[in-house]
Amino acid sequence: MRISDTADLWWKTAVIYCLDVETFLDWDGDGVGDFAGVAERVDYLADLGVTCLWLMPFYPTANRDDGYDITDFYGVDPRLGTHGDVVELVRTARDRGIRVIVDLVVNHTSDRHPWFKASRSSKESPYRDFYVWRAEPPDENTADEVVFPDQEDSIWELDERTGEYYLHRFYKHQPDLNVANPKVRDEIAKMMGFWLELGISGFRVDAVPFFLGLEGVPDSKAEEFADPHDYLAALRAFLGRRTGDGILLGEVNLPYAEQKKFFGGRDGDELTMMFDFVGMQSMYLSLARGDARPLARTLKRRPTIHADAQWVSFARNHDELTLDKLSETERQEVFDAFGPDPDMQLYGRGLRRRLPPMLDGDPRRTRMVYSLMFALPGTPALFYGEEIGMGENLDIEGRMAVRSPMQWTPGRNGGFTTAARSRLRRPVVEGPFGPVHVNVADQRADPDSLLNFISLLIKRYRESPELGWADSVVLDQPHRNVIAQETRWEDRRLVTVHNLSSERCTVPLELEDCEPDCRLVDLLQEGTLELDDQGRVEVSLEGYGYRWLRLMPRESRRLA
Repeated sequence: MRISDTADLWWKTAVIYCLDVETFLDWDGDGVGDFAGVAERVDYLADLGVTCLWLMPFYPTANRDDGYDITDFYGVDPRLGTHGDVVELVRTARDRGIRVIVDLVVNHTSDRHPWFKASRSSKESPYRDFYVWRAEPPDENTADEVVFPDQEDSIWELDERTGEYYLHRFYKHQPDLNVANPKVRDEIAKMMGFWLELGISGFRVDAVPFFLGLEGVPDSKAEEFADPHDYLAALRAFLGRRTGDGILLGEVNLPYAEQKKFFGGRDGDELTMMFDFVGMQSMYLSLARGDARPLARTLKRRPTIHADAQWVSFARNHDELTLDKLSETERQEVFDAFGPDPDMQLYGRGLRRRLPPMLDGDPRRTRMVYSLMFALPGTPALFYGEEIGMGENLDIEGRMAVRSPMQWTPGRNGGFTTAARSRLRRPVVEGPFGPVHVNVADQRADPDSLLNFISLLIKRYRESPELGWADSVVLDQPHRNVIAQETRWEDRRLVTVHNLSSERCTVPLELEDCEPDCRLVDLLQEGTLELDDQGRVEVSLEGYGYRWLRLMPRESRRLA
């Protein structure tokens, strides 16, 4: 039986909004965002059109990796609130039609987690095999296997207490869990079950390929865990039994051929959704060149996936903006265009910038990129502050540059907190993208603001279910700077056209199988375009222009 036969596939047309509780809104004035603050802004998210709220880690933490170094998978960081506050947020969000998903970070723990403390206390500890240990130092150099090459030079770290080495593919203070151990797998299921009972609708699964990897696991143990994908399918089945319509949104930054495996086989029974990292990187290459062809080629080779699976499109995630799937030459093109200063780059493979500063604050170009992102087939995801055009703060170290406090007002601390600036965990953005110039309050009152434009895009996306349910076709046209797509689902047809250059142009299109007396109705501005009896039409685009055009019979009763 297919999953869609029994489940509500709400996520097919969802709008995902990612936020970090500690940087969204501080309601008690201590300088740290909290669950009470997020709950106060649920109506803002609902008004924006958000239907799925993704919370970055809020668990107790040693706070050496922005909450991803977890010390208790069942707890809530006391700085942020309590379990009661989590439940209140989930209930409030549900009341506004917003589901909540949370981060599932089970590739590693903090080295201060009780499991690891017990594991390193003795080689005979019952928790020893919760982690991956080896008696001898590695023969080979593993510097090229670490995730953060500026911080670590090996994936193995000597533990002085027991004289053995433990595995860590991220930081050495984040030892990797041993997923080949059935007791670890049981704990992961219990943890998922716990949060599901509090009303959440699924998980964003961190670093999935690392989580399922068997690096360093002895062969005898690995044989007991023969196919990690079977385990991923088991987690999906567990989620289905507990919720019926819960999701697993996976972080899998791999080439398409490898990435597709994580959706599962013919039944699509593993990850529900995956971020389209390959498409995102091609988009930035196209933006850097003002040439739509790299993105068009990528969309044409993006694999068809099971009907019960979904790609997630994004222009900016919460992490480094990775460009690792581009060639060195292509990556340098993007660096030259959007991050020429080495301080704007990270690990030699990505950028630590937000979109508007990368585009020199050009509002035409910024709006075109978001129009394009929402027009890509799949489910769109926004990172907090994108809807108002926030910038990064390069004074904040590393990946945290894009995780500065949300900018609510032009006042002190951007309205994020009433606390003294010295008490903020991270400083607010300064300069032309600071709160004086970029904030929610001012943009809500301005009908021409980016905030209201993003809200319109969300509304039109939600009114165009074909974007979530169907694949698009890249249409032939003569301009290298233009990408034109058509998406069909049932009796709906939508044509989107985007100009990636500053030069205006007229795009000739020919649509097949058009019924007599059809026209194209613009969804983002007033106007219609007439097709001739061969389905041909010319679409005019300004520099960085964009059009969403609904194909409709002239006498249709549908409101576009």
